[in-house]
Amino acid sequence: MPIITPLSNELESLRAIRHDLHANPELGLEEHRTADAIARELNRLEIPHHRGIGGTGIVGIIEGKSNRTGRTVGLRADMDALPLQEMTGLAYQSQCGGKMHACGHDGHVTMLLAAARHLQRTRDFDGRVFLIFQPGEEGCGGGKAMIDDGLFDRFPADKIFALHNWPGLPLGAVSIPEGPVMAAADRITIRIQGKGGHGGVAPHRTIDPVLVAGHMIVAIHSIVSRNIDPLESAAISMCAVQGGDPVGGFAVIPEEVTLVGTSRTLTIDVRAILHRRLEEVVSSVAATFGATATLECEHVFPATVNSVEEARFATTVARELFGADCVAAAPRPSFGGEDFAFMLQKRPGAYIHLGSGTEVGLHNPHFDFNDDLLPIGGTLFAKLAENALPAE
Repeated sequence: MPIITPLSNELESLRAIRHDLHANPELGLEEHRTADAIARELNRLEIPHHRGIGGTGIVGIIEGKSNRTGRTVGLRADMDALPLQEMTGLAYQSQCGGKMHACGHDGHVTMLLAAARHLQRTRDFDGRVFLIFQPGEEGCGGGKAMIDDGLFDRFPADKIFALHNWPGLPLGAVSIPEGPVMAAADRITIRIQGKGGHGGVAPHRTIDPVLVAGHMIVAIHSIVSRNIDPLESAAISMCAVQGGDPVGGFAVIPEEVTLVGTSRTLTIDVRAILHRRLEEVVSSVAATFGATATLECEHVFPATVNSVEEARFATTVARELFGADCVAAAPRPSFGGEDFAFMLQKRPGAYIHLGSGTEVGLHNPHFDFNDDLLPIGGTLFAKLAENALPAE
C-alpha cells in the first residue's frame, strides 16, 4: 500500500529536480552546479539563504508564523556524489564520467527541498528552521568545514536532524538507534620496509616485505576476535596491498610494501584498544622478520551518536506519520561512516535511516535512489521541524 503524505501530489516535480541532480553529479567540495540548483528552488520559494558556508554549503531560513520562544531546528542534507562510473543505463544517468550519485545524496537534497516547500507554505510552527545543505560528506569532512566556518554561530540550531535513504529496509520504514548510529571511520596505512633481492637465487639474503605483509594481515585480522570484548562491536579490514611490479617482477623481492585498510568502531574506548593493538602488531611482526614498519591512522570521521532524547522524539514523530509497524523496535547501528557526526558533537539531534525498499546497495554503480521516497522523506523532515517547534 503506498504511503500518502501532504507532498505526494508533488512527486513529479520533485522527481524532475532529483533526476537533474543525478545527471549532473559533483564530487565533495565541488558542488557549484548543485548549489546553483538548490538556490534556484529556494529563490522560487522565496526562502532567504546564505551560500559559501564551508565552501559550497547553503543554509536556508524559514520563519514560523510566530517566534515567541526563539526556538530553532536544523535539517541537514548532504550534496556530493562519488568518484564512480555509473552503470545503470538510465535515461538520466550521470553525464559526468567517473562521477555518480551512488549514495542517494541527490535524493537527500530533493527531500529537504520538498520539506522546504511544505514548511514555507504552511509555516505551522513557532520559531525558525534552518535548511542545511552540506557539501563534501564522502570523506571530505564538509560537515566539519561548515562548523569551522561558523555554521552554528550564524545559524544556532537548538537541535539537528538528518535522513539517509537505506536500501534493505522497506519503503518508509524507519530505524533510529539511541546512541551510536554510524561508526567512527579510520583509514589505516602501513609501510613495510625490507631489503629487496632475487626471489629465486638469493631469497635468504633479503628481508622480504611481502612475507611480512602476509603475516601482518593475518595478525591484524585477529585483533577484533581476540582483543575486543565479544559484546562490543568493531571491524578492521586490510583492503589493498601494493609492492613491487605485479607483472614483470615475478622474481624480484621488493624493498617496500604498503598496506591500506580501514577500522570501524562505535565507542571511544574500543577505538583506543584497537589502535593500541594495531601499533603493537605492526611493530612486533615487522621486528620478527628484521623489517621496519610505520603505521598511520587517519581519523576520517568520529562515531555518529544520536542523543537519546532526540532519537526518541524522532521515533515518536515517525510512528505518528507511518504507524508503529514501520518503526524498527530494535534499531541497529551501521558500520558506515558519516560526517554528520561532527554536527552531533556540537548539537543534540538524530540521524535517521529511512527505508527505500530497494535491493541494490549504496556505493554500487547500479544504484539509483527510489523516487517514491521523495515525498515520504520530505514529509518526515517537515514533521520533525513542526513537532520540535509547536505553534502556541
